[in-house]
Amino acid sequence: MTRLPELSNRDALPPEAHAAYDAVAGSRGGVQGPWAMLLHSPEVAERTAHLGAYLRFDSGLPDAERELAIIATARAFDCEYEWAAHARIAREVGVPEDAIDIVANRKPTSGLTDAYTAIVQFVRELLGDHRTSDAVFEAVKTRFGNAGVIELTATVGYYSMIACVLNATETEPPSGSPQLP
Repeated sequence: MTRLPELSNRDALPPEAHAAYDAVAGSRGGVQGPWAMLLHSPEVAERTAHLGAYLRFDSGLPDAERELAIIATARAFDCEYEWAAHARIAREVGVPEDAIDIVANRKPTSGLTDAYTAIVQFVRELLGDHRTSDAVFEAVKTRFGNAGVIELTATVGYYSMIACVLNATETEPPSGSPQLP
């Protein structure tokens, strides 16, 4: 049970929150999970939806690399909801099962491609140490360029915020969703 009521019904919101609801629903096809929590602050929800839509749907990061970064972020926060949503998407966009297992079980990255290793290490270092080593930063920069480093960093930051919202409000994934070990 969430700590705040889920605001997933437009009619239950005050009229001043309808524009934010519409923006979220329009970019996501509905309002659930973090969005049903973020709408407690409609301005935050609307602004968050704008950034999230860019990072998720329009960013220059390839889908598989983006989703790998998202599940690594979800794992760093032990965020069940984010993990459930994005482990499924990661599989759909071609992230290999062994890569998902390495992230889920916090295993060493040996055996992953250089690109996947760089992404997982980048997320682990940034969220664990609050910095990245020169070697990992350079690996990401070589793979994605300067803009890609910033987009990857913003993706990690954005999904960290979403994980914090989900964890603080104790928003649980739908039953039957993939779970963290």
